[in-house]
Amino acid sequence: MSDTGDANRPRRDGHAAGAGSGDAHGIRGTALGRAPVPLSVLDLATVGAGSTAHASLRTSVALSRLAESRGYHRHWVAEHHSMPGVASSSPAVILAHLAAHTSRIRLGSGGVMLPNHAPLAVAEQFGTLEAFAPGRVDLGLGRAPGTDGRTAAALRGPGRPDEAADDFPRRLMELTRFLDDDFPDGHPYARVHAVPGPVQGPTGRPQLWLLGSSGFSARLAGELGLPFAYAHHFSAAGTLPALDLYRETFRPSAVLDAPYAVIGVSALAADTDEQARAQVLTGALSMLRLRTGRPGLVPTPEEAAAYPYTPLEREFVDGWLANVVHGTPGAVADGLDALAKRTGADELMLTANAHGGAARLRSYELVADAYGMPVEAPAAD
Repeated sequence: MSDTGDANRPRRDGHAAGAGSGDAHGIRGTALGRAPVPLSVLDLATVGAGSTAHASLRTSVALSRLAESRGYHRHWVAEHHSMPGVASSSPAVILAHLAAHTSRIRLGSGGVMLPNHAPLAVAEQFGTLEAFAPGRVDLGLGRAPGTDGRTAAALRGPGRPDEAADDFPRRLMELTRFLDDDFPDGHPYARVHAVPGPVQGPTGRPQLWLLGSSGFSARLAGELGLPFAYAHHFSAAGTLPALDLYRETFRPSAVLDAPYAVIGVSALAADTDEQARAQVLTGALSMLRLRTGRPGLVPTPEEAAAYPYTPLEREFVDGWLANVVHGTPGAVADGLDALAKRTGADELMLTANAHGGAARLRSYELVADAYGMPVEAPAAD
């Protein structure tokens, strides 16, 4: 394997990479109230029928402020392309805006799809974010394109053929060396510097995470001693095998002396079971359309309820909803407690997919209430 074992070595200036709140690297959060583990936010910036990307991204700002005031540990945004129902195609741009409206919560990518980008560009984007929000930036990396093959080809441009999974470790190593500004003498990039970055003086750096929905990233994260985030919210069947593999292959590193695993969880709380069911059905229909090549805006609850599902479509929707924790706040808390216990996850990252921004915000507020998490006024602009 490539020289990726240096992915989180100590920096040249003697400081550990990625210093932040909560622990030396900002990785481990604190469970607040009655929550079984730290809770965080995964924001897909969904766009509902009849709404706009502008409204969706305004909701993301409101969500980051709500999450910070209620004690959620981190707020991550995803990278998706050519999907009308999401507005999160440019994580670094969104995160810069969120950084301007928050002061404490960790902000990060869930994730940047590294095959779509030059490692130098990612290092510069997230070095800029670290300069804006020192000590609270996470750089979560995935190896999938976050879209279909044709869109991936358009993103990468001519001359960039499909890359094998085996190329991901090499690209990760290259990104890491740009972040640390320590290519060895004689390397073609030895005099290429990512700025903002260490070439300008002592600085922190974003905390690297590996993301995945299979065993590949789980094993690589374990071998490198990196924190790992698993996409339970859309690949629930593989959760336990991936977490087991991560823990079995884990090697202590400069940033972690023991494994730290986050799982993404689809979870939506509402004031009544009926309201919750109506909202999560919109996400299920949206996913059904995506999986059958008909992506669009997230349908309204009325459209989702009236949709003429075929038996096969109904089977898909029922299977999808079986892995969505939804209902009244108490029921959602019970479901999250059970999931944390079953998987041994160190942190739960909740994604509340619904048609409208108000329902998403209400869900995170209700979950925090159910666990007795603190209530603080959001920081002033």
